[in-house]
Amino acid sequence: MILFFSIFFTFYVAVNYYIFIRGWQALEGFPHFRIFYLIIFVILSLSYILAKFLVSYIPLFIYNIMLWIGSFWFAFMLYFFISIVLIDLIRLINWQLNFLPGFIKENYLLTKQIIALIVLIISFTIILYGYFNTRNFKVKTLNVEIARGASRLIELNAVLVSDIHLSPMDNETLLSKIVYKINGLKPDIIFIAGDLVDDKASVLNGNNIGPSILKLKSKYGVYASTGNHEFITGIKESEEYIKNHQINLLRDSLVNIDNSFIVAARDDRSKKSFTGEDRLSLEKIINEYYKDYPIILMDHTPLGLDEAEKNGVALQLSGHVHNGQMFPLNLITNMIYEKSWGYLKKGNTQYYVSCGAGTWGAPVRTGSYSEIINLKIKFIE
Repeated sequence: MILFFSIFFTFYVAVNYYIFIRGWQALEGFPHFRIFYLIIFVILSLSYILAKFLVSYIPLFIYNIMLWIGSFWFAFMLYFFISIVLIDLIRLINWQLNFLPGFIKENYLLTKQIIALIVLIISFTIILYGYFNTRNFKVKTLNVEIARGASRLIELNAVLVSDIHLSPMDNETLLSKIVYKINGLKPDIIFIAGDLVDDKASVLNGNNIGPSILKLKSKYGVYASTGNHEFITGIKESEEYIKNHQINLLRDSLVNIDNSFIVAARDDRSKKSFTGEDRLSLEKIINEYYKDYPIILMDHTPLGLDEAEKNGVALQLSGHVHNGQMFPLNLITNMIYEKSWGYLKKGNTQYYVSCGAGTWGAPVRTGSYSEIINLKIKFIE
């Protein structure tokens, strides 16, 4: 955990310093504005981190404001950074080839100011679109055929949702829309594949975030697995919050549903980083008795997919990746994960990796859309 946060803060400081220096240089012609720029930049870049450190010591409304400011800064930071890197690459190439028009060099100060304004406008436009895009849920229907085994069922109407990330940004208003969409599908069972929460239970309860969960309706109930954010925010507090909202949280365990299929869930692989304890192997969770039934597994982070195949899992449901959430981060996640978003089949095991219903950090989506998956499962001979 210490290593993770050390790397994160080092990268965060380096990127912000790079952005700050380029902005400072762009204001060369307006020296009196530089002090205001410095103050605004410090507030924007430190709000999220300070909010997390001071959550127990500041009023809730101050925490919420700081979180909103800092969260949107993550998006601006990404697109400012990309823009500045591209500009610096052009400058570097021009230093060798000298292809830019002469008036740019002759009016260098004005050029920097115009470019800075263009970058600001473009970034704002992208982020504004991305914010509204997060609120535009898409319900995706996925037809899946699973070997029946000892199941008594012929079909199952299930719903998968992941990465809701409940917080002052992805709040009760957003949650109520998700619940409304899910209930409209009239599911037999609901799966929440990790990262239901993205803040401490005290913050969620203080903001009255969660009552809509109690309105979820399904024949067999609601089942969830842990994600990395359940551990980041404190697993004991997260577990209590989830269970208090009538969700069956499965932690390295399984349950037999109506003597027809198995729902299993693994603790997220980040568990050891935050608790020092290893999660159970899938082999230990699923014993030979349960392999007679179709097994549906929730494993939040879609790494090591072969393990599910080796243990006879019929369907694995994951999330975590968000498909990068903001373009072009999806290009990176596609290189890291075997499947960053969508459906995959390996042998007799099928997988679906959801890009999530909520967001982490900035409430902005430019590389994907918020989704709810309607799984139409048929049990076949």
